[in-house]
Amino acid sequence: MEQQTFTLTIEENVALLKIDVQGETMNTLKAEFGPELDAILDDLSAQSQLTGMVVYSGKADSFIAGADIGMLDNCETAADAQKLSQDGHKVFARLAKLPFPVIAAIHGPCLGGGLEVALACDYRVCSKDDKTSLGLPEVQLGLLPGGGGTQRLPKLVGIQKALEMMLTGKQLRPKQALKSGLVDEMVPNSVLLDVAKKYAGKAKRKPKAKLNTVSKLLEGNPLGRNVLFSQVTKQTLSKTRGNYPAPMEIIACVKAGIEKNSEAAYQEEAKRFADLVKSPESAALRGLFFASNELKKESLFEGVSPQKINQVAVLGGGLMGAGIAFVSATKAKAQVRIKDISEKGVLGGLNYAYKLLDKKRKRRFITHAQLQQQMNNITGGTDFTGMQTSQIVIEAVFEDLSLKQQMVADIETNCNPQTIFASNTSSLPIGQIAAKAERPEQVIGLHYFSPVEKMPLAEIIPHQGTNQQTIADTVEFARKQGKTAIVVKDGAGFYVNRILAPYMNEAAMLLLEGQSIEHLDKTLLDYGFPVGPMTLLDEVGIDVGSKIAPILEAELGERFKAPDAFAKLIDDKRLGKKNGRGFYLYGKGKKSKAKQVDEKVYSVLGVKPKAAMDASTLSKRCVYMMLNEAARCLDEGVIRSARDGDLGAIFGIGFPPFLGGPFRAMDSIGIATLVKDLQAMESSYGERFKPCEALVTMADQGESYYA
Repeated sequence: MEQQTFTLTIEENVALLKIDVQGETMNTLKAEFGPELDAILDDLSAQSQLTGMVVYSGKADSFIAGADIGMLDNCETAADAQKLSQDGHKVFARLAKLPFPVIAAIHGPCLGGGLEVALACDYRVCSKDDKTSLGLPEVQLGLLPGGGGTQRLPKLVGIQKALEMMLTGKQLRPKQALKSGLVDEMVPNSVLLDVAKKYAGKAKRKPKAKLNTVSKLLEGNPLGRNVLFSQVTKQTLSKTRGNYPAPMEIIACVKAGIEKNSEAAYQEEAKRFADLVKSPESAALRGLFFASNELKKESLFEGVSPQKINQVAVLGGGLMGAGIAFVSATKAKAQVRIKDISEKGVLGGLNYAYKLLDKKRKRRFITHAQLQQQMNNITGGTDFTGMQTSQIVIEAVFEDLSLKQQMVADIETNCNPQTIFASNTSSLPIGQIAAKAERPEQVIGLHYFSPVEKMPLAEIIPHQGTNQQTIADTVEFARKQGKTAIVVKDGAGFYVNRILAPYMNEAAMLLLEGQSIEHLDKTLLDYGFPVGPMTLLDEVGIDVGSKIAPILEAELGERFKAPDAFAKLIDDKRLGKKNGRGFYLYGKGKKSKAKQVDEKVYSVLGVKPKAAMDASTLSKRCVYMMLNEAARCLDEGVIRSARDGDLGAIFGIGFPPFLGGPFRAMDSIGIATLVKDLQAMESSYGERFKPCEALVTMADQGESYYA
């Protein structure tokens, strides 16, 4: 007999509805649950003696984590997706119309469809546990809340708060949920059910938002609401640049909830939800979600179990080292020892961690006691004291081969024979770093992106002699640090920097041809990158770029040659943001908050700005260089799959997520079309645009990267 998802029991005239999806660690809503829930609601409607019902989870640490995203891929047409939304509306409406109060007892994630279940209830009580979070993150999958969320949430917390939650996908902690009016009470998990039951017998109620004076002025009249919607629309478009349709559809649905009758507003939500389900943007974002989850669960080698790492050492207390120490201590829950050549360096690393934690404390994400507890996991010194038991040592020192080789020797002398040596190099081949090692099988690359605590990618780079245990342990540790970890073949630039370099070089060529700095940055921002190439060069450091370029050119050839004219920037002491001199003006004297170009750059480079090139041509020149190199990387085995290549580009350099990554983008363009375009560009601009052999073969055979 098939086990039920919903179990109904009755205690002292209070119904208790337990949700427990069998065989899953977390509850997710599936379309096939509808009939089962309908039958229970029929039963409940007939029971006149009931004073209330509590909806709770049978899982230890989750309420409902959302709807099963997989069922959206089964929707062949927009009409199928619309019916999914409408079916949800009907069930939640029945829940809301029960003749007695319904109370949601929330512990753990209450997200997406899970929160929409709770919104259909009369009262909400949540646990004050760190595991508890409430939100509607559908926008992150290119969707809108399709189970009535766009209609119910604004009525409960106000238009502004609801839009903020839905447009960002922001999840509220228990205290924030209580303050916003999203929940009625916050209690210890041990008494959650008991407190929820006390709401039985209370009157059913219509949701009413608790608004401050300013919010009342904006939301309480048509004129104020027009101003509010106008501002939100403007701010949203400035962030999405029109590349993501979901935010605008969310705004439209919330507006419909105010201007139209309830039936029409719910119909609009279902219709707009369906359109988004079938949009290419949502398909790409959902693909990214599944790919990321698949990668996290993937086992690399049969019969090799990763060992738990809880003793970590970090060499170097600079920005990278400090960031690595922070994620190792706070996310991977490891004991971390920072070693630097100076006390100042050690203190810098500790201070960096403290500032990040103190920021979380000020925002009430953690308590002062939790801050101290996490800081206790990080210590430091200028010698090898306390490092003998380290299971992994991660070096984050200067990009100097002999220095890194010396670090390997020091660790082999001062740590135990099982210690893994992981290098955070961004350009030096790991095989060279391991060349003089006594235990080369335990040397590996572990390449983070700056700032470490924010950037989600880590490249794991074994050299030819790295053993499977070392690879498995390092991948698992990176995952514990909260990273999306891709395994990449050893070689100059690895994967991410290798595909970024031709894109940046082409932007530099366009600048030397007379395209303005503003036009270059704006065009690539409009294309969907998080920062423009000139801003990125300022952020990374013009000097850093100039050091990496020769390494890539020496190993990979002429197409990686950076323009000679850029040496003039170094001669002019323009290193970028770090010394306040780059393509843009930096410094305290600037009155305007808007970033301004330093016009002197043009004379330093000997360039006279010309008329702006059309955006399509300009973006193609930069992006197609990246796509061509990504195809080469897969063909050469630098990455294991198109999936890894897409995740690496999105999480490492912010390749536009709505395009799904370089390989999905190539499929969308069409491999034959891409080859034809590259050949035309080769004729116009030079051999660097020559399509790689892999693309030409695929075009001839009508192939694509994804079926």
